[in-house]
Amino acid sequence: MLDFLDALMLARIQFAFTVSFHFFFPAFSIGLASYLMVLEGLWLKTGRQIYLDLFKYWLKIFAIAFAMGVVSGIVMSYQFGTNWSVFSDVAGPVIGPLMAYEVLTAFFLEAGFLGVMLFGMNKVGKKLHFAATCMVALGTFVSAFWILSVNSWMQTPTGYEIAANGQFLPGPSWWDIVFNPSFPYRLVHTVMAAYLTTAFAVGGVGAWHLLKDSTNLHARKMFSMAMWMAAIVTPLQIYAGDMHGLNTLEHQPQKVMAMEGHFESHPDGAPLILFGIPDSEAKTVRYAIQIPKLSSLILKHDLDAPMAGLDTIPDDEEPPVGVVFWSFRVMVGIGFAMLGIGAWSLLARWRRKLYDWPWLHRAALVMAPSGFVAVLAGWITTEVGRQPYVIYGLLRTADAASPLDAPAVAASLLAFILVYFAVFGVGVWYILRLMGKVPHVGETGVKRGDTGPIRTAGITPGPTQNPGHDDPLPADKEDV
Repeated sequence: MLDFLDALMLARIQFAFTVSFHFFFPAFSIGLASYLMVLEGLWLKTGRQIYLDLFKYWLKIFAIAFAMGVVSGIVMSYQFGTNWSVFSDVAGPVIGPLMAYEVLTAFFLEAGFLGVMLFGMNKVGKKLHFAATCMVALGTFVSAFWILSVNSWMQTPTGYEIAANGQFLPGPSWWDIVFNPSFPYRLVHTVMAAYLTTAFAVGGVGAWHLLKDSTNLHARKMFSMAMWMAAIVTPLQIYAGDMHGLNTLEHQPQKVMAMEGHFESHPDGAPLILFGIPDSEAKTVRYAIQIPKLSSLILKHDLDAPMAGLDTIPDDEEPPVGVVFWSFRVMVGIGFAMLGIGAWSLLARWRRKLYDWPWLHRAALVMAPSGFVAVLAGWITTEVGRQPYVIYGLLRTADAASPLDAPAVAASLLAFILVYFAVFGVGVWYILRLMGKVPHVGETGVKRGDTGPIRTAGITPGPTQNPGHDDPLPADKEDV
């Protein structure tokens, strides 16, 4: 039963495991950084304490999520050298500089201002602190920009030349590589997904506290802001997803064939298969529930438009249909569920029951992790749908792996599983514990240690007392 677990499959499972674990945290921190920027901006503009309290409440959660995202990302990147050394050698001249740009711009930008954002509210002026928060939010976006540019180039490679030794080299213009055909669509779709992931997480936390006390002003405010985001951004996300799908149909048609479950070509209009069980061996979707010609209408805006199927693709170039078929439906289903919650919240506002409608709060609480599930399902659709290629149409996944034995890859995979669930499991548990605490007036934000941050000099410990006094620092100076 485990004969298929050769070194290649184990390397793929290992990368899928680490990248899926990693993707949860950037998907949350990208949106949360922007949410913190909005909260601090509203506090500076209005002077209302509630925005400052919510800023400090979510700042603690952001700090942990950001740290776990950085750590999991660094670990993941090492696999390019261990399990995928052939890919690194062949595509390094193109992929390497793009990933270096991400470090030199986004990572340095975030790292340079993160300390000020976390610990500097009582150390620097309000405007300077807000500028630091804006820079961190910008850094998370720039990081997504470069990473998605890399991934999009692997999906729709352009602007390259192939050297005599088989390496991919950049062509005359780097812009053709960075702004490859799928990149703009993927960037918009992914960033909005991150915003919705954060919105529903924040909304779920607000709903949890409203169910316990509907008069809590802080819970009301965060829930209201989250529902505005759900109501406004979800329709835009569905439209962006449709545009991304049309782009994928143009450049990666077999991925769309797998998403739609079209094993056969349809010369007179293709049906939209809602549900079914794909059978790749029999080349059919069993027990299919479908709407005639609707797929042609959605993808080509014509009921009778012909649609090619996987029968036009060689068998060794077909992606795993079952995985792509179902992950796509999970993503789309959650998207429409988000749309329903957004519409429900608008109805509740109109009826002045946004804070007094327990069933809406229960639904929002159930939907709290939905963004994480949706981005993971979307990521699976994108990456599995690209198979059997790691650089679409040019480099097969089987030809990109390192020459390793299966036991070596299996040992490192087992180590990753044990360490990730132990370390990041504790981190997630602590985040949930922070979310379970009721936001209140006078939130303290991120606390520093009694001796302050560690000094590299080693001989300049932070003062724990005011110079010349025996009393400790006041409480408002100990907590930021």
